[in-house]
Amino acid sequence: MSGLQTQKIAFIGTGLMGAPMAANLLAAGFEVTVWNRTPEKAAALATKGATIAASPADAVRDADIVIVMLSSGPVCADILFGEHGIAPLIKKAAFLVVMSSIGVAEAKEMAAKSVDLGIRWLDAPVSGGTPAATDGTLSIMAGGELGDVRAVSPVLSAMGRVVHIGPAGTGTLAKLVNQLLVASTIAAVSEGLLLAEAGGANPAKVREALLGGFANSRILDLHGEKMIAGLFDPGGPAKYQIKDTGAALDAARALDLDLPVLELVDRLFSSLVAHGGGDLDHSALFLELKRLNGRLPEGSPLKP
Repeated sequence: MSGLQTQKIAFIGTGLMGAPMAANLLAAGFEVTVWNRTPEKAAALATKGATIAASPADAVRDADIVIVMLSSGPVCADILFGEHGIAPLIKKAAFLVVMSSIGVAEAKEMAAKSVDLGIRWLDAPVSGGTPAATDGTLSIMAGGELGDVRAVSPVLSAMGRVVHIGPAGTGTLAKLVNQLLVASTIAAVSEGLLLAEAGGANPAKVREALLGGFANSRILDLHGEKMIAGLFDPGGPAKYQIKDTGAALDAARALDLDLPVLELVDRLFSSLVAHGGGDLDHSALFLELKRLNGRLPEGSPLKP
């Protein structure tokens, strides 16, 4: 091996998304050390060639590239810059690539702290969910210096398609735009299929017809199928959707923007979580709309 493949990668966070992403780095021939707060979620990667670190500090100490895929901005900030944060242990001129979905202000603050430590920062959140994470076809939105993005692109490209958006924080902003569109489309598909069902049309046939027309989308295709089948095992848990819609609203307010559709969708997802759907897939918004209309099926995981 040569070039970046001889460098050491630390991967922090091997949950639903992080585990397949790290597996793709290993399959591409990179040397990867992994750490996860729940060790069992990292252990399976050992069979694929990963080194399992006992602590995040052990994972990053000699790393040339540190990739972080944790659940939220506050968790990232704590692991990296908290009282026992690992960022000061990352060696000078190493790359810190935060691929978690975080807030724009959080990204900019952590980027500034990284620069102060001599670390090369990238916010590089992803889109595509667990199927794309497994297939290595994620959309990766990178914010940071162009030269730094180019330098780590061979690593990121093992996990998906990389687009440099702009300076630090803009990768995160692009992901929030993505989440706004995803959440709003899930809401629209949910309403459409509920209307079809309530009016006596077969929602599966309505979806089939629409897939060939102008209303076609990946949300209608993949999430619409989940809604009709009533299968809501999480690819993207609803509790994380409201984290992202909330962060998008924060970004909009900071820019003095009024985004009424986003505000409504955020309230709908918040209600879904409040009624017991936080660990369901975000396509379970379909159930929340049924609840609002008194049409919850028997045995529904949501509270009436």
